[in-house]
Amino acid sequence: MTTTTKTRPDYAAARKAMIDSQLRTSGVNEPFVLERMGSVAREDHVPENAKGTAYMDRAIRLEDGGFLPAPLFHGAMLAEASPKSDDKVLVVDGGSGYLTALVEPLVASVKTITPAEALKAKKGDYTLVLVDGAIEHVPANMAKLVAEGGRIVTGLVERGVTRLATGRKAGKALALLPLAEMGVPRMGAFDKPASWSF
Repeated sequence: MTTTTKTRPDYAAARKAMIDSQLRTSGVNEPFVLERMGSVAREDHVPENAKGTAYMDRAIRLEDGGFLPAPLFHGAMLAEASPKSDDKVLVVDGGSGYLTALVEPLVASVKTITPAEALKAKKGDYTLVLVDGAIEHVPANMAKLVAEGGRIVTGLVERGVTRLATGRKAGKALALLPLAEMGVPRMGAFDKPASWSF
């Protein structure tokens, strides 16, 4: 009688391969980013049936309908955000908790909310807001969460193309500057209201 033993994936090797073949080759080389992404177990933030593909260069659908974006998005986002030890951070989470785990040890405090909570928010004083997906615009309520001079790093959808984007709050204005084009799962909660066209 023969027994088959299922070998457990080598997640540590997969994390190293992710860093070497996805992040470094795309220009993400900041030591703090590589350290965090090499330390946080991506497989712990996806459904059981997706653990084996947790480090592939693609987004992973979560059980609640949200997504965990591909590793490059998180690496580029952290590099662009450059979190500081005194930052008060707000994470608008796509459902995985992965981004919160990445940034938590780097900053003074982190609060995590859902897209629905971001749309209902009244006011905040966060020096850094990280949105774990692509949005069409920053709704007024979400803009109120960013402190004066604070910054936001997010995915941005424009004419069907997704990019990493960043912005800084000045007065009531918070415009996003598109950066590198990359695949980022869309967060439908932040779609612009449909307008009539003739």
